[in-house]
Amino acid sequence: MNNTPHFMTLLNNESLDSVIERYPIARDFLANYRLSEIATDRLLLAALKEVEEDILEEFGLTPDDLLLNLAVFLETFCETRAAIDGVKSITIHGGINKLKQPEQISLTISAGEIISIVGPTGSGKSRLLNDIECLAQRDTPTGRQILINGHELDDTQRFEMDGKLVAQLSQNMNFVMDLTVREFLEMHAKCRLSPNVNEVVEKCFQCANDLAGEKFSEDTKVTQLSGGQSRALMIADTAYMSDSPIVLIDEIENAGIDRRKAIVLLAKREKIIFVSTHDPLLALNANKRIIIKNGGIHKIIETSAEESQSLVLIEKLDNELLKLRNHLRSGDLITKELINL
Repeated sequence: MNNTPHFMTLLNNESLDSVIERYPIARDFLANYRLSEIATDRLLLAALKEVEEDILEEFGLTPDDLLLNLAVFLETFCETRAAIDGVKSITIHGGINKLKQPEQISLTISAGEIISIVGPTGSGKSRLLNDIECLAQRDTPTGRQILINGHELDDTQRFEMDGKLVAQLSQNMNFVMDLTVREFLEMHAKCRLSPNVNEVVEKCFQCANDLAGEKFSEDTKVTQLSGGQSRALMIADTAYMSDSPIVLIDEIENAGIDRRKAIVLLAKREKIIFVSTHDPLLALNANKRIIIKNGGIHKIIETSAEESQSLVLIEKLDNELLKLRNHLRSGDLITKELINL
C-alpha cells in the first residue's frame, strides 16, 4: 500500500491522542482489539507495553503487528473516504432491453442533479436502480455500464467501497433493533464519525419530523414507527449523516411523507438522486427523466420550461388531494364542498 509508510511514521512519532484527534476512527480500531482503555498520551508501541499480554495473544498479534494493522487500516479508510468525496458525476452507458435491442443511450449526471425514472409497473425501473447500485460493468442481464467521474471501475474499486458509494431507500423500511429514535441516530452518527454528534442527531430528528405526516418523539422505539415515519427518518439520516454521494429511491410517493421536500433536501446536499416514480409531481421536479420500456431505457427527456410551469397546477391538485386524505383520516365525510378544483 502506497501510503502505509506515512501512517507508520505518524504512529511512530505522534501520541495516540494526536492520531485519534486527526483520525477518530482509530479509537474504534483499538476498541475492536479490547484496547479502549489504552493510554493515549504516548506512542502506540509505548502504550502497548502497559497492556496485559493476553489481550494481544488472544488475537495472535505482537505489538508490531498491531502497529502495522492500524497503519493499513487508516490508509484504507482514507483512500475510501477520498474516493467517496471525489464523486462528481455518474455515467450510464446503455445495454440492451428485454427484446435484446440496444439502448442507444449515454447519460452523465452531476452532483446535485435529480433524475426520475418512469415507466409502467414491471417495465424495468428497479433493474436500472440495481445496475446503478452494483456499479454494473456490462456484467448484469442488461449489459449496462456505470462510470464514476467518467472512468470504468475494476472489481476491486467496485467492491472495496463496501456499498458506501450508493445509498438505497427501498419502499419498505423495517427496523429490527429495539432502540429509541435518539439511540438509533446517535449510533449512526458515531459510526459515521460525525464531528458533533448531538448537533447532527438534532438536525436529523427535526428534519425527519418535518418530512413525516405524523410526528414522533426521540423516545419512540424505531420498531414502533409507521412506514412513513421510518422512511422520513432514513431520508434525514441519508441527508445529514451518510457519505454516499449517490442515492436511489424507489417509489417515494407511497411513503406517507412530504416527498417533494425530501427530494429537494437530498439534492441540496450535493448528492446525485435517482427516484423511481409514478408521480408527475416528482417526475417533473427532476432535471431529467428516464423513460423505461420493455426493460430498457427508451428515451431521456429533459424537463422543459413549459413542464416546470405546469407544476403550479400539479401542486395545487396535489394539495387538494392531501386535504382530502387528511379529512379521511379524521373520519370526515367527503362532500363536494370539500373539493376545490
